[in-house]
Amino acid sequence: MLSKSNIEKLESQGKDIKKVERQVENFIEGFPFMQVIRPAKIKDGIIQLSETDLKRAVEFYDDTLGEYKIVKFVPASGAASRMFKDLFSFMNDYKGSDEDIRKLEEDGLWSSIRKFFDNIEQFAFYEDLKTSLKKDDLDISVLVESGKQHIILQYLLTEKGLNYGNLPKGLLKFHKYEKGSRTPVEEHLVEGALYARSSEKETILHFTVSPEHEIKFREHIDEVVNTYSSNYKTNYDISFSAQKPSTDTIAVDLENIPFVLDDGKILFRPGGHGALIENLNDLDGDIIFIKNIDNVVPDHLKDETVLYKKALAGILMEYQERIFHYLNILQEESTLSPSFVEEIAGFIEKELCEELVAGHEIIDAGEYFKRKLNRPIRICGMVKNEGEPGGGPFWAKNPDNTISLQVVESAQIDENDAGQVEVARSATHFNPVDLICGIRDHKGDKFDLTKFVDPQTGFISQKSQGGRDLKALELPGLWNGSMSDWITIFVEVPIETFNPVKVVNDLLRPQHQ
Repeated sequence: MLSKSNIEKLESQGKDIKKVERQVENFIEGFPFMQVIRPAKIKDGIIQLSETDLKRAVEFYDDTLGEYKIVKFVPASGAASRMFKDLFSFMNDYKGSDEDIRKLEEDGLWSSIRKFFDNIEQFAFYEDLKTSLKKDDLDISVLVESGKQHIILQYLLTEKGLNYGNLPKGLLKFHKYEKGSRTPVEEHLVEGALYARSSEKETILHFTVSPEHEIKFREHIDEVVNTYSSNYKTNYDISFSAQKPSTDTIAVDLENIPFVLDDGKILFRPGGHGALIENLNDLDGDIIFIKNIDNVVPDHLKDETVLYKKALAGILMEYQERIFHYLNILQEESTLSPSFVEEIAGFIEKELCEELVAGHEIIDAGEYFKRKLNRPIRICGMVKNEGEPGGGPFWAKNPDNTISLQVVESAQIDENDAGQVEVARSATHFNPVDLICGIRDHKGDKFDLTKFVDPQTGFISQKSQGGRDLKALELPGLWNGSMSDWITIFVEVPIETFNPVKVVNDLLRPQHQ
């Protein structure tokens, strides 16, 4: 599969040959599609909380918090360049002529460009942008009136000014307040203090960042952390990590031959957010909150988010107590009564939504139940489907032919199978990446999270490098394939708790104003 010269190149680059060979096999054979049985819905895989349920779960979390080490995990390595895709096109292509406008209209870009400039004063970064232009005796309103908007964008997106096009999302100003503006990093500091602060008044946050941006993240946090520590009466413990180079995956050409660069080295690319399972695995905590860097709101809208974050964590703690109770019994009892077997089987099937293999009554039930229960657990918030892109909650078939709850991405579904497409279209909810994770077993030992990954749930995409086409391999996604073998509970959360910023004009939505 790998030529002798390629093996020599890989060895000189310090790569694991067997690991690379498996990746090349994935390119050749492809990944199997996930088989979805039916969408998870309310009362069929998704828990809908009543006011009583909500209150009970929050109170349980608040009362039990002191027994756990809580960590807030924030994937923050995403570049902001995609937020400004339309603005980059305008800046590079617009020269002030009517023909330029017609071309932008044909490309469907003009409406978003107009929206940006019509509302430019509403952006939290407006004052910084105005100050940057003023240093060179330039005025935003004059530039707009004279049709020189591209100059404004040079000061917004490039090193000429704020350089927003080359910064990570976490360091952009998202929200305006009376006393200034906040970045997503600052909003996560606030959120952490509101729902992840320990009984000892400590708030632990971990950000995954790109190596080239870590210094900027540290500098920004050093500038603001004392203010939030004082305002929210907490001591922050903040750490950073980057995707490990060992999780990079080989790139191949369209013939599945390793892609060799001009310098003779074989190209490896970051393995996608699924690589972060390694970062998560390194954390020292009991309960881990996971939420993307761009899903934040201003203070006046945080109450709902905080309420449901606490509720999801409370639900996780309740389930963990029951699971640990059963595991302790299974560890102590060599002989299980028929009534206990029936009780624990009902719990696994009806409440953990895990189909059991037929005949567990006559095999070694104790060992079988231990294997089913002794796994990491995650509570996943799910919001009603309102057309946002992203994966969704489904009942799906596992590699061992059992059926359980899974987060399934659209790319994992066979678009040529009409039945599978219909199941996917009938989904009522989607995944906003709102996760609470329990990563210790009933003895208090950390799970090795890498042992609960389904390696057959990766993705292959087509890219280019230096004008040459290539195929890239993404590892199983963090919240789908990388957590495939976790105990999974879906809980409905309000759409108000999901406010991602994918393009800059999303910041004009009421939720960010």
